[in-house]
Amino acid sequence: MTNHRDSGGKPLQFVKVISWSLFAIILGFSLLLSVFISKYAEQTLLDKQEKFGLLLAENVSHQVFTRFVMPTVMRYGGISLRQEEQFKTLDQVVRSTVHSFHVTSLRIYDPEGVITYSLNKDEVGENGSALYMVTRTWETARFTPEILAKVSKFASLFRVSLKPGSLTLRAYYPLRAERSLTDISENPIMGILEFTQDITPDFMAMLNFERLVIAFSLVTSMVLFFLVLAVLRRAERLSNAQLREKEQLIFELQQQEKLAGMGRMVAGVAHEIRNPLGIICSSAELILKKAVNEQSPHTRILQALHEEAKRLTRTVGEFLDYARPKKPTMADVNVGRLLDQVAVFMEPECEKLGVTIDREYSGDLSAKGDKDLLYRAFYNLIANALQAMDKGGQVFLRAAREEGRLHVTVQDTGPGFAPEHIEKVRDPFFTTKDTGTGLGLALVSAILESHGVEMHLSNADDGGARVDIIFPAV
Repeated sequence: MTNHRDSGGKPLQFVKVISWSLFAIILGFSLLLSVFISKYAEQTLLDKQEKFGLLLAENVSHQVFTRFVMPTVMRYGGISLRQEEQFKTLDQVVRSTVHSFHVTSLRIYDPEGVITYSLNKDEVGENGSALYMVTRTWETARFTPEILAKVSKFASLFRVSLKPGSLTLRAYYPLRAERSLTDISENPIMGILEFTQDITPDFMAMLNFERLVIAFSLVTSMVLFFLVLAVLRRAERLSNAQLREKEQLIFELQQQEKLAGMGRMVAGVAHEIRNPLGIICSSAELILKKAVNEQSPHTRILQALHEEAKRLTRTVGEFLDYARPKKPTMADVNVGRLLDQVAVFMEPECEKLGVTIDREYSGDLSAKGDKDLLYRAFYNLIANALQAMDKGGQVFLRAAREEGRLHVTVQDTGPGFAPEHIEKVRDPFFTTKDTGTGLGLALVSAILESHGVEMHLSNADDGGARVDIIFPAV
């Protein structure tokens, strides 16, 4: 039974595997969902920035044509940005248009890629480094945006803040002369507009949203994991309880089978052995008395014969008592008085072995039970304690009421229970002694169980066996 209980004590050993597998699945799914949402939000932000960039480029083109090109041509008959006044007018128009749009640089190129205007006046007249994009934009006549990042998007998730300019939008747009509002092909290209816009603040807002999504996913995963774990733990507890009940039923069934087999065996033993053994025992006693009176030299042999006959009689009696247990007659019993009676009866044996019995009782020691059966149970416990102490020692008897239940303790100063045997000593026929039937504790356990009394076996902290007997509350 012990091995079976140890091997099946946790029938749901795979609960941990299931729990962590579910946690990995939930966490993985949540992270994938959060990454998808984050990427979608990121792409939406970039698309929005590109659209805003296009609107900004169109607005700059419109403002340059309406507020600079037309008035300058009407006033001067042509455009020459080398004239300080024209350059200042264009610079004022551009700056007022891009104000508050986080534009860090803006240039206008001619067809040869020469910078004709820049927010940085020192660049005017130089050959720009974007000849390929200028030529391409001039040929395609399309708005061309690109995102420039100075920091990894993944690494930026772990940064509290980003430096300005960490993420920028650079775009190219053809500046047109607005001759027609309906047919763009009639609007010739005047130059190519290049501008760089700092979108780091918007990107940080998107990063904060991503962090919120990921954090929410992690928290949700943990909550779901602990909910699932709680359900699995409850299932494990229920399964363990059912397993214990099943083991108890199996154990009781095995005990019943043993009792049934012993009952059949004892019937034959009682018929074939008990009566002849009784005759042998009584005859040996008569012969022993006669030998003692006559001072026969065979007295010791006859005494040994008589003792062995009595021992066999007790053994047969134990078999009968265990195989055919008596149903207890419940009545009021003073447990303290029973312990005193057992202690007084055992005094001669204690003196012979050099053992003292220390009694300590307190409070109300009344209980419901069968006086004779309980006396026998206490007698067997104290007898076992005496047998464990060959060279003297002490037996402690304690009794007190705790939380309405009577608690009796029998403790000795012997070697105690062997750890590997403590779960087996209640089993019938199990014994570590050279002599004995192994029915002592089995009889005690059967008697106490018939009274609804708990019995716990253990070893005392300072050595020796300890038996705790707990009567139910009256």
